[in-house]
Amino acid sequence: MVKIIFIALWSLISLFADESNAVKAMKLAQKGERIVKVMCEQSTLPHAAGNIETIEKEILSSGSCKHLSPDKLEAVAYYLQQGSIKENSQHLAVPDDAKCPVCGMFVSKYPKWAAMMKHDGKVYYFDGVKDMMKYYIFDGDFPYDRSHISEMVVSDYYTIDEIPAKEAFYVLDADVFGPMGHELIAFKDKKSAQTFMAEHHGKKIVRFGEITGKMLMALDGIVQ
Repeated sequence: MVKIIFIALWSLISLFADESNAVKAMKLAQKGERIVKVMCEQSTLPHAAGNIETIEKEILSSGSCKHLSPDKLEAVAYYLQQGSIKENSQHLAVPDDAKCPVCGMFVSKYPKWAAMMKHDGKVYYFDGVKDMMKYYIFDGDFPYDRSHISEMVVSDYYTIDEIPAKEAFYVLDADVFGPMGHELIAFKDKKSAQTFMAEHHGKKIVRFGEITGKMLMALDGIVQ
């Protein structure tokens, strides 16, 4: 009972924190759009890929915007990142009304973290790899025939491209939080995962078959 209460409280805290971050990102993107129109050469702006820090470096390297303060540079980076998400045609298309079967959150709000599973003719969407793996591993909580799974897909953190879940590289427990807190963050190649882990203090890189229930519980702060 104590574990269940802890998980519920953590999920609630994570929900409010993520919604706050989403509002901040939206406001900064709107500010960035105004700055770009006034202070930047739009034709030479870089194509956004990666996290905010990476995009900021690309903006400075491009020389597209002159005399940006750190606050304005951050806003432009958020604007480019949001535009990249909208324009990317390879990311997982999540219906607006799709809810994660593990936590109940609307998945379309979190395209960078979205994951998907198909089994028994149905499609299930998740707001992060961690919740999808809970649905996959914890057969007592989620009873269904695992042999009927026909597809599992995750989203690359940098590009938001779809990746077959069993081909991805996952960074465990970095200092970047997903919608449900600590996460398994997916990448399509090992080099990207290594770069992210070095920048964001990840614990280690794991493959699909190495993910365990104990690992998932530890991400929620529950040590067995």
